[in-house]
Amino acid sequence: MQLVWTLNGRGWADCTVADHQAEAEVTASYISTAPEDLLTAVARLVTGEAEVRVQFEAEPTAFRWILYREGTDVWIRLLELADGSNHDNAGTEIWSSQQSIGTVARAVVRCFDEVARKYGESGYRGKWGEHFPRCELEALRDVWHKSRPPEKT
Repeated sequence: MQLVWTLNGRGWADCTVADHQAEAEVTASYISTAPEDLLTAVARLVTGEAEVRVQFEAEPTAFRWILYREGTDVWIRLLELADGSNHDNAGTEIWSSQQSIGTVARAVVRCFDEVARKYGESGYRGKWGEHFPRCELEALRDVWHKSRPPEKT
């Protein structure tokens, strides 16, 4: 699984998500806390929560991530909705995938590590309009590392 977050204009980002079968591109506006919400949702999955949701607002379109965890597997559904207040059933599924929890966590951590490297934290703030989600990124990295089984020596 791969995730790419690209800042486009002030307060706008494109997020591309892909696996070995398909890819989708969604848009996020700074009117929501999309990066923080995604990082926090994945951290909650890593710590054992069974279902999390994240919504990217694209004014008026919305993109809703629904992630279900069972054991070490995560099922991801990405819906496009004409209006963010609509029920899931009103959305169109634009991407879905089954991944391990480690694969999901690694993809999200790598994505935001690359964002920090590419833009720098001040550059990110200048383009996105809000602070880089450093606390949420480090919290995810921490719970992900703690959740991994110890290496055999």
